[in-house]
Amino acid sequence: MVKYDTVLIRYGELTTKGKNRKDFITRLFKNVKYALRAYDDLVYTKTYDRIYVKLTDQDPQEIAEKLKKVFGISSFSFTEKVSNNIETLKERCLQIAQDTDKKTFKMMTKRHDKSYPMHSDEVNRMIAGEILEHTDLKVDVHQPELMIRIEIHAESAYITSDKIPGAGGYPAGINGKVLLMLSGGIDSPVAAYQLMKRGLKVEAVHFASPPYTSDNAKKKVLALAGMVSEYQGHMKVHIINFTDLQLQIYKTAGDPYAITIMRRMMFREAEQIALKNDCLALATGESVGQVASQTLASMNVINQVTVMPVLRPLVCYDKVEIIDLARKIGTYETSILPFEDCCTIFDPKNPVTHPTLRKCEYYEAKFDYASFIQKAVDEEETAVVEPAENEEDFL
Repeated sequence: MVKYDTVLIRYGELTTKGKNRKDFITRLFKNVKYALRAYDDLVYTKTYDRIYVKLTDQDPQEIAEKLKKVFGISSFSFTEKVSNNIETLKERCLQIAQDTDKKTFKMMTKRHDKSYPMHSDEVNRMIAGEILEHTDLKVDVHQPELMIRIEIHAESAYITSDKIPGAGGYPAGINGKVLLMLSGGIDSPVAAYQLMKRGLKVEAVHFASPPYTSDNAKKKVLALAGMVSEYQGHMKVHIINFTDLQLQIYKTAGDPYAITIMRRMMFREAEQIALKNDCLALATGESVGQVASQTLASMNVINQVTVMPVLRPLVCYDKVEIIDLARKIGTYETSILPFEDCCTIFDPKNPVTHPTLRKCEYYEAKFDYASFIQKAVDEEETAVVEPAENEEDFL
């Protein structure tokens, strides 16, 4: 029986990073160690294009589930570290072939040590011959059921027969920090996941309207933050009391323009929070045309209040695609819990879909919104949320 004692981690897009490659790999290395922080006796080795994690008696399935959530990993394999002696390689690869119930196989050897006395093709042919002689397996170079991989280094070799897809993307945090408007809905947690996948560190701002929104609504948002935090580490969530400003907006602007004005105020408050916390952009879970405030005309008018870039990673996704992603990352069931946030509890009857900047400024000039914004920002509540895999950690 083959004992896989090492995890071999391969990089994805990082191989194209040129002069910045070292920084990206260093960040990935830190993120891998963070993801596996619960295991005290792991030994890590970092090379130009691989990370190796030496195991003792850890459960490989547990390790695999954690590594699948680390952005920047192209794929990983559980491997056996052995001598690079050709007789040892033949023996260990034959053992893999004898242990499998597959019918076809292919050998793939990569020489990291170019001084090794045999070329990769020679190693492949010699070991394939051993397997053909002692088993019933047949060679299939196009669609093999079993792929046996060997990586040859100066003093050792790694053998594996399994390649597990990683999360891809860039290491979370390498490309700077953004402030995401996080609601309790389906979209914004998925947006957080997509932002992290592009190497961004995500902080969140949530707008609450007590007593119209319940404490359970806030707990639900923190639960969602905990779930997506699994992909980057802890997440800071800024909670803004939006009640007074929201009531004033509905009193001043009335139904058609209330949602547009409300979003403009949220962006103003979010910009202040972002600047205080060194975030380089704002982000939302908006998708073009999904609701009245997400028409292109509405987005244009709403964006006028900030000079910061606004990232919308779901902008061209339809609702089915967003729901599929929410199910994939495990946030969907929590997102549909019946605790309403400030955007749904004051749902307008006839929201304007093609607002004008002139009309927005007309309504906003009717009250001192700046003082409301300053008070809300000054009184923000901040929570630091640790990674969690289900809402029971918060609800």
